[in-house]
This record gives sequence, C-alpha cells and structure tokens, in this order.
Amino acid sequence: MLPKIMSEDKLQQEIFVWFNNNYCLKTKKPQYCIFSVPNGGTRNILEAKKLKATGLMAGVSDLIVLLNKECLFIELKTPTGIQSDKQKEFEKRVTDLGYEYYVIRTLEQFKELIYEKT
Repeated sequence: MLPKIMSEDKLQQEIFVWFNNNYCLKTKKPQYCIFSVPNGGTRNILEAKKLKATGLMAGVSDLIVLLNKECLFIELKTPTGIQSDKQKEFEKRVTDLGYEYYVIRTLEQFKELIYEKT
C-alpha cells in the first residue's frame, strides 16, 4: 500500500507548528518569526477587489520566515506539485532582489533548511 500524500495545507500546518514551537517562543533568543500569506481560497467579488486594492499579489509564497537578518520565502508543494506561472514570476522577483526562495515538499526538508540557517 502506498503512503498517503500530505496536502499542502497539512504540510503548512505541520511546518508552522514545528517552527513556532521551536523558534518563536517568547523565551527563545532571538525570537524568530514565521507567517503565512493567505492568497488562496474563494471570495466574493467585492472582497476580492478590496484585497487586490490593498496589496494582494498572486503568486506570493505560502510562508515567510524571518531569521537573523534573513528573510526566507517558502513555497509549499506536494511531492508532485508544480509552481504556477505567477509563483515562478514571484520567485524570480524575490531572487532578483537578493532574497532566498525555496520550494519545500516535506517537513524534514524544511527542518534541514532551518538547521542550516540557524
């Protein structure tokens, strides 16, 4: 029997909980930061227009992680998931500005990245 593939939402939840519990506690020095950018979902037309007018940008990475003077943009994908054209455009924009962008497919891959950076 093949293992069940984790959804991007479940992966994001696991990554957030792990990072938050290990690096974002008030007792942790320095106290790092992780947050999501909720671009997905269904909205009515008025809400969609309001969000776009206030800065919503298609393709923005799922998570942003702030470390010591580093900002990591994290796009989450299932093992078979691929980036949309808008996500690729955002990746190029971010990396052209000198920031780091990663496509992460597992909690273990994310942990390895964070251990390398901290």
